[in-house]
Amino acid sequence: MTAAAPARRRSRGGGFRLRPWRTAAEATAVAVALVVAFPLYWMVLSAFKPAGEVRSAHPVPWTANPSLDAFRRVFAQQDFGRYFLNSLLVAGTVVVVSALIAFLAATAVARFRFRFRTTLLVLFLVAQMVPVEALTIPMFFLMRDFGALNSLVSLILPHLAFSLPFAVWMLRGFVKAVPDALEEQATIDGASRARFLWQILFPLVFPGLVATSVFSFISTWNDFLFAKSFIISATENSTLPLALLVFFDTETPDWGGVMAASTVMTLPVLVFFVLVHRRLVSGLGGAVKD
Repeated sequence: MTAAAPARRRSRGGGFRLRPWRTAAEATAVAVALVVAFPLYWMVLSAFKPAGEVRSAHPVPWTANPSLDAFRRVFAQQDFGRYFLNSLLVAGTVVVVSALIAFLAATAVARFRFRFRTTLLVLFLVAQMVPVEALTIPMFFLMRDFGALNSLVSLILPHLAFSLPFAVWMLRGFVKAVPDALEEQATIDGASRARFLWQILFPLVFPGLVATSVFSFISTWNDFLFAKSFIISATENSTLPLALLVFFDTETPDWGGVMAASTVMTLPVLVFFVLVHRRLVSGLGGAVKD
């Protein structure tokens, strides 16, 4: 009788009735994952398909004759390597500089009280609401007046401007989560404010820096609008997304080359995710908790 009671309580508590809902939730998650992953699968598949299969009027989601011809055409492009290095330089600079500035700015707005602090935070939110397309033409004239057109600086500065508001707003929560008592204890132990900032506070908010850096890296790496608008004649300063235009020069686009180049563009993003995914999960968890 005593053994049957827990079973009855478990049944009455709904433990078994919740299992179908859990199964349905898991099935839904798998279905959503498949829908999201299918375009990536089709991109990679098309990159390995022979040209005849890519242009077929009856495409199939497999290939019996994988080929590397599309990748050979991509790497045969004279400036493809240079475009890759330019993208890496622009994205890396934006990630490092935005993380440094955002960390200092987030510390300032979270730890110090000054006039217009709330107004500044509201402006950060407003900046996220303005579409990039609406600011492209004003930023073009601004880069022209600075003499920065046709240079990588014209790509770095706009992405810094768009990455910083989000990064500062997100890191502010991480900085606020660090108790003031920790700073007071460090001061009692003889640590200066600079030492506390870099040796104690910085490691504690590092997961948040990783989370913001992922968004900065992806938006900069995949940028096409600024690269097409600000790099006019100096093609040696073009970035990797512009390399896709090479395969659209003919009357019949080289879709295999487009997919192969897109696959190559995706690899650095995947590598970046693999390197930081643990920090990214903890960083997003900290942001939600805040």
